[in-house]
Amino acid sequence: MSVSKTKEKPLTTTLVKDSYGKSVVRLTKVMRESTPPKWKEISVESELIGEFAGCYYDGDNSKIVATDSQKNTVYVLGAKHSLNSIEEFGLALAKHYLDDYAHVAEVIIRICEDVWSQIPVNGGLHPTSFVKSRQDNRVTTIRMDRKKTDIESGIENLNVAKIADSEFSGFIKDEYTTLKDSHDRIFGTKIDARWTYNNQSADFNGSYEAARSLMLETFANHHSLSAQQTLYAMGNAVLEANKDVEQISMVLPNLHRIPFDLKPFGMENSNQIFVNTMEPHGVIKGTLARKK
Repeated sequence: MSVSKTKEKPLTTTLVKDSYGKSVVRLTKVMRESTPPKWKEISVESELIGEFAGCYYDGDNSKIVATDSQKNTVYVLGAKHSLNSIEEFGLALAKHYLDDYAHVAEVIIRICEDVWSQIPVNGGLHPTSFVKSRQDNRVTTIRMDRKKTDIESGIENLNVAKIADSEFSGFIKDEYTTLKDSHDRIFGTKIDARWTYNNQSADFNGSYEAARSLMLETFANHHSLSAQQTLYAMGNAVLEANKDVEQISMVLPNLHRIPFDLKPFGMENSNQIFVNTMEPHGVIKGTLARKK
C-alpha cells in the first residue's frame, strides 16, 4: 500500500526579525584568591541574532547554539574570567559567540548584579560574611556585532524620597484639573538610569559608583520645582563628571504621598499624615547627551 505525501503549502509570510537566547542564568562566583575573599552574584541573559531562519521555516537546527549551551557558557567563562566588572564579563561573552560562530551576526548580553558588602562587626568588617547592602541593582547591556560595540550600563530600582525642598505649581488648569499647587510636597520616586559609554576601556566600576553617588547627592541637594527639573539636574551632574559617559536616560515614576483628610475626625492635617499610593502614578522620562 503506497502512502501519499501531503503537499506543503507555499509560504505566504516571511520572517522579518528573529532572535533567541537564554534568560535568568544566575551565577554566584566566590573569589577565594583575593584577601579578604570576595563574591559576586549576577543574572545573565544572552540573545543571538544571525542566520537562524532555517530553524523557523523548516525546523533545521543545524545552526542553533542551544540555549542550554548558552547557559553553560556563562558558567564556564565565569570560571575563567575575573568578573572585575559586569561590563567586562559581558564583553567577553559577546566576543565568544562572534569569534566561535561565523553565522552569528549580533550578540546582546544583559547582566543584572546584586550588590553585597561585608557585614560590620566590632568596629570592622567581617572577612567572609556579607549583607545585601542595596535594594537597587547594577545592570549592563552589551550589544556587539562585527562592526561596532555598544555598552549601556545603569541602575534599577533606586528608591529615594525627600520631605522638603520639593514643589509643583504653575501647571495648566482646565476643566479636568483637581490637583492643587504645592510648595511643600513629598517627592518620592524610583530611579531607573541607563548611560552609554564612548569607549571600551572606561573605569566601569568607578563610573558606576560615581554615577550612583552623584544622582543621590543631586536628588538630596536640589530644590525641586518638578520631577522633570530634578531628572535633568541628576543627568547633567553625571555627564559633567565623567567624560567616558556619552549620554544618560532616566525614568522617574512619581510615587505619590497624598495628604489624608482629617477634617471628618475634627482634626487638621498640618502636612504630616499621608497615604502612600503606588498606583496610578506619573512617569517622567528624559535623555541627556553632550552638545555637539
